[in-house]
Amino acid sequence: MFAAGERVLIVACEDDSRAVGRTGRIVDEVPPGPLTAGRWTVGGIGPLIAPVLCHSHELRSDR
Repeated sequence: MFAAGERVLIVACEDDSRAVGRTGRIVDEVPPGPLTAGRWTVGGIGPLIAPVLCHSHELRSDR
C-alpha cells in the first residue's frame, strides 16, 4: 500500500513504457478503486511524461 506523496520507482508500466526506471510520486489520497481499475496515479516523473496509472506490482517504494 502506498500513501499520497510517497516516492516510488516504476519497475513496469502498461500505461506508458517511457516511465519504466524512473521515480515519481503517488498522487492518490486514497487506495485506487474502480475508476482507475485498481491502479495508482504516479506523477512528477519527468517534464515530457504525464502522470501514469500503475498497478501495485509495477511500483517499488523509493524510501
